[in-house]
This record gives sequence, C-alpha cells and structure tokens, in this order.
Amino acid sequence: MNKQDLINMIDYTLLKPTASKADITTFCNETIEHGFKTVFVNPYYVSYAHSLLSPHNIKVGVPIGFSLGGATTHTKVEETKEAIKNGAVEIDMLINLGALKSKEYDVVKNDITEVVKASEGLLTKVIIETALLTKEEKITASELIVEAGGDFVKTATGFNGGGATVEDVQLLRSVVGKNFGVKAAGGVRNYQDAVDIVNAGANRIGASGAIAIISGKTSQTSY
Repeated sequence: MNKQDLINMIDYTLLKPTASKADITTFCNETIEHGFKTVFVNPYYVSYAHSLLSPHNIKVGVPIGFSLGGATTHTKVEETKEAIKNGAVEIDMLINLGALKSKEYDVVKNDITEVVKASEGLLTKVIIETALLTKEEKITASELIVEAGGDFVKTATGFNGGGATVEDVQLLRSVVGKNFGVKAAGGVRNYQDAVDIVNAGANRIGASGAIAIISGKTSQTSY
C-alpha cells in the first residue's frame, strides 16, 4: 500500500478531553499539510474545525454518545442534529453497550436507527467497542448495525481499553460482507499495523497518531 492510499483511508482524530482551541488549530494545520481527507473532533469543536478546513475540502466528522455509549437515544439524536448544523458530515456513534449486554437488542437497533435517520444520509459509523464484547456479542452487534441502516461497523473508541486487532477486523468483515464499511480504530500505531488491518478487511482507519503512522514511526497514543 502506498502512502497516498493510506492517507486517503485515515480519519485523523483529536478527541482527548483536554484539547484546547490552540491544539485544534495546530491539528487542522497538520491535516492540511499532510493531506488527510477527514478529521474527527469532539462536538464542541466541530464548528471551529469546519471553519478552518472547509476551504480545503476537508470533511469534519463527530463522535456521538462518546465515549461510553450510555446516553439516551433522544440525546444522541439531538447531538447528531446539532453537529450537522455545525458542519459535521460524518457521524461515528457508540452503541448502547449496556443494552447489548442485557440482550435488549431492539433497544440497540432502535438507538442506531434513530441516529441514522437524524444523519439524513450522511455516512454513519457505529462503534461497538470490541475489547468489551464476546465474539457472539461482536457478531450480534454487527448484524444489528447492518439491519439498522448504518454504513460502517467500527471497532473501538480507544478510550475504553483495547482497540482494533486483525482478528476482530476479519470477524467483522465476515459478518457484514464485502460491501459494508469496516473502520478500525484504537491500537493502530504504525505503518505495518495499518497495512495489516487493511489486509484483514478494514477500509477506513481512525487514528490520533496518523502523522506518525504515515511517516513510518510508531504513535504513542492508543486512540
């Protein structure tokens, strides 16, 4: 995989809770310099990042229900609508993990469905936090995402332990099929990690250490 192909697949992220406006400015300048196509910032910074990046045709995405997933569906829907008004064009939502663990699958599916509706056709990725799930739960969650109309299943936030593994990406790809999105996030720290993850079936990568990854170095962050 050449460097440009990898750059095109990476969502560059800055989601740490202590990120300042100056950090976001630096982050956006780095995004422009290195040619990333999409960034993810917390909802508070969507409007500001959009103002800096839209002149360069760089998309701003937003995490919803981040980073625990336990917000009500109404809250996730309103958060999605506000983010879109502020310039977000990709939505990465976290499923209701408690409902999944409780086998309340209708709740999980409805939660996703309502956010997909609120997204009004924008790309919606659904985070399942693989490190916290059994194999059977990963399969069930992925099936629910497909049924609910999501566009991607995403491995992890990177904030709750674990992250993307080759084995998990292979499993998710086997469940959702070849034409569905699989985003690997959390734990992709260097170029070889990225290549291995893509070969396993991921077609998008989320990484805060994106610059290190494309430069052949090793990122020190896990999200």
